[in-house]
Parts: sequence; C-alpha cells; structure tokens
Amino acid sequence: MLASQLERWASERGDKVFAIYEDYSTWTYSETLELTRSTAAAFQALGVKRGEHVLVWMPTGPDCMRIWFALNYLGAVYVPINTGYRGGLLEHVIENSGARLMVAHSDLVERLDYVELAQLEQIVVFGGETAVPDKLRRLDATALDGDAASLVPVSSPVEPWDTQYIIYTSGTTGPSKGVLSSYVQGYAMGPESFPWFFEKEGDRLLVDMPLFHVGGTMPVIAALANGGSVSVLEYFKTDIFWEFIRKTKTTAAILAGVMTPFLQKQPPRDDDRDHPLRHVLTIPWNEDSLKFVRRFGVDMYTAFNMTEICSPIISVANPEKFGIAGKVRPGCECRVVDENDCEVPPGVVGELVVRTDRPWSMNHGYYKNPEATAKAWRNGWFHTGDGFKYDADGYFYFVDRIKDAIRRRGENISSFEIESEVSGHPAVKEVAAIPVASEINEDEVMVVITPVEGMTFDPADLIEYLKPRMAHFMIPRYVRVVDSMPHTPTEKIQKYKLKQEGITADTWDREAAGIVIKRDTFNRRTAS
Repeated sequence: MLASQLERWASERGDKVFAIYEDYSTWTYSETLELTRSTAAAFQALGVKRGEHVLVWMPTGPDCMRIWFALNYLGAVYVPINTGYRGGLLEHVIENSGARLMVAHSDLVERLDYVELAQLEQIVVFGGETAVPDKLRRLDATALDGDAASLVPVSSPVEPWDTQYIIYTSGTTGPSKGVLSSYVQGYAMGPESFPWFFEKEGDRLLVDMPLFHVGGTMPVIAALANGGSVSVLEYFKTDIFWEFIRKTKTTAAILAGVMTPFLQKQPPRDDDRDHPLRHVLTIPWNEDSLKFVRRFGVDMYTAFNMTEICSPIISVANPEKFGIAGKVRPGCECRVVDENDCEVPPGVVGELVVRTDRPWSMNHGYYKNPEATAKAWRNGWFHTGDGFKYDADGYFYFVDRIKDAIRRRGENISSFEIESEVSGHPAVKEVAAIPVASEINEDEVMVVITPVEGMTFDPADLIEYLKPRMAHFMIPRYVRVVDSMPHTPTEKIQKYKLKQEGITADTWDREAAGIVIKRDTFNRRTAS
C-alpha cells in the first residue's frame, strides 16, 4: 500500500531523490513521507475518513502529488478531475463522485458557478484569491498544511483490494464512468507489466501526462513499488523535452499518441543520442517509432492498456512487426470474440475481452453504475469495447473502436458528451459526433449537423457557443451541415455512413477559418 511503501523507502533510502519537478525542485523519500503525513493530518482535521471520496481538480505538480498521497495514506479515495472539464461533464463527475470536499486550483473555480454542486460542502483553493459559490465553505491552501505529529492512525489497515482512486473515463453511450481501481490494479498496470522501468538503482521515470490519467499515475505507482524516482512535467512539452530529460537524468518515459511524432519532427542535432533515456513505451508502434529508435538510440516498446485493465498486452523491445499491440503477458488471458462472446479465428476482427489470474488486477466496477459494470464484465471477462485481431504467432493488433469514442491527442472523448453540448445550440436540430483522420496521429473531432428549419446556422457561432461549455480538446475542428441524417429503422443515426463519407468538400474546417482553440488550463504556455 502507498503508506507502507513510503515508510519503507523513507527508512531505507531516506536521502535519495523520489521526485524532481519542472522547476527542478526535488523531494527526497524522507521529505515525501513528511509532506504526505502533514497533509494527511490536515485532511483528518477537515473530517476526511477512511474510504471517503475527495475530488482533486489540480494541475500536475507537487501539490497534486502530496494531496493524492495524503488521501491514500488515510485510506481515502483520490478522485481527480480532468482540468479541461466544464459544464455538464463537470457537473456529472461532481454528482457521481459523492464527494463533500474538493481541492481545486483557483483558475478553475469559476467554472463551478455554472453547474449544480450536488453534495459538495467545502473547497480548498490553491493558487490565489477567487470567489467560490455561496454554497461552499472556502478554505485557503494553508488548510492542508497540517502537523504530522497530530496524525491519528486509520481505523483499520488499508488492504490491497481497497479502492485507491476513481478515474473518470469517457462514456460512449452515456455520461463518463468512474472506474474503481484498487491498489492491486495500479501495481499490475505498471510495475508488474513493465519491469524495465526500473532495472537498477538510479532509474528515473518521466511523468508527462496528467495525474487524472493512468498515464500519469502509473509511473508514480511504479516508482513507489520499486523505490525508484520520477521526473515530473505539468504536461508534455516538445521544446523542453530533451533538456528536461538530460538535466533530470531520466532513464524511461511513456510517449503516447502525438508525442513521438512531435519529437521526431524536431530538426536533427549532433547530440540527439547524448541523453540518459534508455527505455520508451510508445503507442502506437509504427515506422515513425522505429525511426525514433534509430535516431535517438533508445529501446521502444508498445502495449495495449486502458483505465479499466492492467496492460495485458505488451511487446518486446523494438518489435519487428508494425501495427502490433504486442503479445499477452503472463497472468493475463485475452480473447477476440464475436457478439456472442465466441472466439473468432486468427485474422478476424472482433472485440477484445480480458481476464486475469489474480483477483483485483483489473477494475472492480463503475461507481454507481451497476448496469455498465454488469455489461462490461459479462460471462466472466472484461469487455474492452475495442476491435482487435490476432495472428498465428500470438500477436494482437488494435483495429478500431467498437465503442463510440474519439481519441484526440491522448484524450478519450465521448461522442455522447459532445452531442449533448452541441444539441443545446438553438439552431441545431440533430447532431452526430464522429472521428476523422488527423494529419498527425489519432483522430480529429467532427460534428455533422442538421439545422432547425427556418434558422440560420453558422459553424463559427457554434464554436463560440461551445467554448465556455466544453473542454478545449473536445471542441470540434470540423463541422458539416446536412439536410438530413441517415437513420436505422429504429431512428438511430447510422454513424458508420457518416464516417465513410468523412471530410467532404462542403465540410467547414475551424483551423482553416483561423479559429485556434488553445489549452484552457491556467493560461499557461500551450504545449506544441
């Protein structure tokens, strides 16, 4: 458990660095334990108990890290919120979480004025003065500067199968679902699956994805399990990546989605191989990945994972076949099945289903959503909702998303949530959100609109309408206006037909129109 891990490493490696942050400040293991305990004592003073859910709406950095650690130290549940959330999506997470306490950055707090706050009672605000909704009791960040000496032992030991965190993953046929993740799952997803993260003392793993995402939490959990260390960026930044790797002596990293292409497109330098990075986990594995290996002199691996599972498919270093996700790792079973859960032959596309030898190695349900839990876990297997095929050599290949989701620049986006917001525009009669190909990687967001009869519809006006209502990464790039949608006999929109048509000649392109949507967290410098 997190508490015992921190105590062990503080005892055995107290003066060794555990974390280096973007400003190059450091925490030793002893300092990490002391910060965790003092913050935990402050949470206790606010009435936080074992098993309680606490919402954390913070940028990745030292404060977010100590808040997460302190909650788990008490046996409480860390419930992070994506810093891009606003409107109906934010409201849903607040209500679904059941939390009475939130910790938030001041730059985000104004978004609470536009949503129902459900059972929230208190908010601890970091980052400066800002007004909060009248319903909430406001506390300054100093409220979490506690005295470790006053810490009271938890009522009962934290167990491996207890819930460590709830991360919300985009819904496909409804609102986002809160994934219940145990301490066992966190271990299985990271340190168990990728032992090369920490092969020797001194290895250091980069955190360049947010702590509301398993791509951010997984490296931290791996470091705690192995007594290693992490280097932490608020988010991936192409222009400082290699400088940060060199200065922090980082030895391993996760580069997902557009990160590898962005780094590969930088001009070649004489010192491209002069760095400590040895191991990189990348998704997807393609020709660009191999070029990265040859240029920068690293070993690259690929895998398949999602918030609900435990990295069941991984590759060896620098695999020979492009497009693979890897092979099934020990302790996991994977099958590709048809709609009746019958296994399909090699080369045939079906849905990937997963199970593990050890209990609790994957999610234990969706919070307050028994219907979705039962559907995902039917017949004793977890159904990923993703289309896969496999070959006679045991390699698995990701093909497409069976579930109706869009993936843009590392974010899984629910078409349902896009459609919910777009349909609120007064000139929109019917809408379908679909993925279309990006010039770089992954998807771009497109909405197909049927306007209300007699009303004038302007795509630029729709974008302005969506800005205060939708996370920046969800706002559509493409808008297509049609007279009518293709429907099934039961009046469901046939999205596959719209996907086949893709970007047509009459499709409006937001970027071509000169409308750029920047990252909307805290007015910080936008990542490239």
